[in-house]
Amino acid sequence: MSDAVMKQIEEIEAEMARTQKNKATNYHLGTLKAKLAKLRSELINGPGGKSAGSKDAGRGFDVTKSGDTRIGLVGFPSVGKSTLLTTLTGTRSEAAAYEFTTLTCIPGTMKYKGARIQVLDLPGIIEGAAEGKGRGRQVISTARTCNLILIVLDAAKPLTHKKIIEAELFSFGIRINQTYPNVKVVKKENGGIGYQEMTPQTKGMNAEVCRMVLKEYKISCAEVILREDITVDQFIDVIEGNRAYIPVLYVFNKIDALTIEELDILDQMPNYVPISSQHSWNIEELMEEVWSKCNMMRIYTKPKGQIPDYDEPVILHSEGNPSVEEFCNRIHRSLIDQSAKHQPQRCGKEHRLMDEDIVQLVKKSGGG
Repeated sequence: MSDAVMKQIEEIEAEMARTQKNKATNYHLGTLKAKLAKLRSELINGPGGKSAGSKDAGRGFDVTKSGDTRIGLVGFPSVGKSTLLTTLTGTRSEAAAYEFTTLTCIPGTMKYKGARIQVLDLPGIIEGAAEGKGRGRQVISTARTCNLILIVLDAAKPLTHKKIIEAELFSFGIRINQTYPNVKVVKKENGGIGYQEMTPQTKGMNAEVCRMVLKEYKISCAEVILREDITVDQFIDVIEGNRAYIPVLYVFNKIDALTIEELDILDQMPNYVPISSQHSWNIEELMEEVWSKCNMMRIYTKPKGQIPDYDEPVILHSEGNPSVEEFCNRIHRSLIDQSAKHQPQRCGKEHRLMDEDIVQLVKKSGGG
């Protein structure tokens, strides 16, 4: 079954490579992309795509999630992931000069700015991992559960390794350093396809392509609203509905083997941190980047009549400033029923918090 699907995928990819990209072929390329997305979904999840599973569908390693956030180390064999895990967490993960030293997922925990961060050392992946080569599906399935992925690369190896890993993650439905497209698709019982553009589309989307993609997914009645300029691939991601949008940092390890000129070239890359896990070089900057990418912030609690607890802050994840209500829900969902006001500073549950704020919760008694 998988061989037949792989053959179809290869045929479609070959046809896409032969087809020139212009307005006249936009419709045809959109059809091919939709078919390709369906086949890849079927390859990973079994017949029926996202709504069906199979016994050999990709299942992650059985690692209990702990701490305030989870990050995964993904990369080719022998790039220094195990050494990096030991440097960050102190957890012993076997490291050797030969490839495939790590054969299962090794978890560790590091503490930074009061946050407990779980770090997963995942086995090295190879080209074709998304199709199941070298336990690749297990590795990438576990990576999907992380708040942040660190793609660990050997700074002395070709940059093509970066492209290969990105392609494998993409094939498994992981969209790195992207946000969910601002697109609304509402299925209807009747009325055909309604299509609205709230902003001009310059990347290939139009009403005709929209109808073609929906037809491929057997959707005949729906309302589609595009609130941002998107590609056909992004629209297909919305229809599939099973994509994971995860931030990524590119960690270039073994920089002790590079010259200053080579480091200057690497420094032009976005989302990049150069380190040497063996010599513990630049580890502090890496941890700071992890903190920033995960959008973490500390909120200290203050028991009544005592000083604030600066040792065990409550860690929140938010791109903006979270509210007091979000803070209360992080502690316990049943904690907040109404907005409480108390000295020295009065605020309700809508009040926006900032990093290292101190919060004291006072529960009202009686009906007043």
